[in-house]
Amino acid sequence: MTEQIQFDTVPGSIRVPGRYIEFNTRTAVRGLPTNPQKMLLIAPMLPTGTQPPLTPVSLFSDAEAADLFGAGSWAHRCVTQAFTNNQYLDLTVIGVADADAGVAATAGVTLTGTASGVGVATVAIGGTDYQVAVASGENAAAIAGRLANVINVPDALVTAVANEGQIKLTAKNKGTIGNEIAITARITASDVVATVTAFKDGDVNADISPALDRVAGKRYHIICNVYADNKNAKALADHVNSVSNAIEKRGCIGVMGWRGTLASGTTFAGQLNDGRITIAWYKNAIESNAIIAAGYAAVLAFEEDPAKPLNTLEIKGLTVTSDADWPLFAEFNNALYNGLTPLQVVTNKVQIMRAVSTYTKNATGTDDPALLDITTIRTLDYVRDAINQRIALRFPRDKLSDKTPRRVRSEILDVLNQCEDAEILEAVMSNKENLIVQRNGSDPNRLDAVIPADVVNGLHVFAGRVDLYL
Repeated sequence: MTEQIQFDTVPGSIRVPGRYIEFNTRTAVRGLPTNPQKMLLIAPMLPTGTQPPLTPVSLFSDAEAADLFGAGSWAHRCVTQAFTNNQYLDLTVIGVADADAGVAATAGVTLTGTASGVGVATVAIGGTDYQVAVASGENAAAIAGRLANVINVPDALVTAVANEGQIKLTAKNKGTIGNEIAITARITASDVVATVTAFKDGDVNADISPALDRVAGKRYHIICNVYADNKNAKALADHVNSVSNAIEKRGCIGVMGWRGTLASGTTFAGQLNDGRITIAWYKNAIESNAIIAAGYAAVLAFEEDPAKPLNTLEIKGLTVTSDADWPLFAEFNNALYNGLTPLQVVTNKVQIMRAVSTYTKNATGTDDPALLDITTIRTLDYVRDAINQRIALRFPRDKLSDKTPRRVRSEILDVLNQCEDAEILEAVMSNKENLIVQRNGSDPNRLDAVIPADVVNGLHVFAGRVDLYL
């Protein structure tokens, strides 16, 4: 028996002669959906910023960041880093105010002596050099005073006060995040010595949970958290999983950075053990965890193919570390087994070695590589989006009869085949029999499906044997 044609606006009870033709757009879309990546950055702002705290704002360049979040704030510097790595970034930023109980980190540079020749005095703060020329005969107090003036520019992460050869540096934003600011000093003029005290005593980061609550109903594919503390990492993980579940369907990943040791990084990642969180590890980086995270997240957002590996992609704006800080093969391998994404220096560029999630073990504590590569969860999110779009377009108000499962299965199979053509899935026809669409046994208005998804893996390892012939 031939199925009757279904009309949405032409009633079947018409008796008046005429020609009645409606438009059906449900079948217009036949391909896969696009996959533009929206990024959310959550970072500390300063009271001088004009944007109210916890208020999302869309940015398309870093031009306004200083005014919106305060010059020299982490939000300002991270926005700059993000656009350095992806000038076409679709970025939303939420500035968070420092915690009321927060304490700003402090550091110091002490200069002694009198220059017996000309040279240059340099203080490097968070990867930015602040320099003054030194004249022969100039004493430490004079050099320190001029250095403090140079450091006190709007974009600096810190403020400086000089007193008798001593420069006290105070982070503009409060919290333990200030302890991450790297500092070095060097004097090329003879007989002047610089002694550095590292940033310390910063305490109590702001809580990102209120910021996440503000955007819980909106879709962001990548959320960058600049704080690298356990409380905020857990808040990020809880958020990305709650919005990515089967009900909300707004799949996203969380991004953070780590500049510390391998041991501390693997401990941090292991406490998360989450397939939707990825942490870029750049051993002994000059820049902070925040800057590493912002650059890494922006690079991830640039790649719209969910299955394509991120290997070799450069993260700009990071200082090349000294050779002594470059991890050995065993460290890289250990990081990848323990949920850290290593960054490596190749031809004087900082590159992603392999982007992985922090998920390494299942609920029983057994090693589980199912969500090793961050591309896996991104691919599954995309496939779900594609199937969801197709079902919503084709069956917006259909009846559920015995014929419906067959039609729905056909549409899902078409989506899977197109995903295979795009090298997002593979072995679709081999798994065809595992695609099940059936009516629910309890709810007469519900259709259930089992959808096999063999994701395309990345080519990460090549092994070859060279046979010698004489």
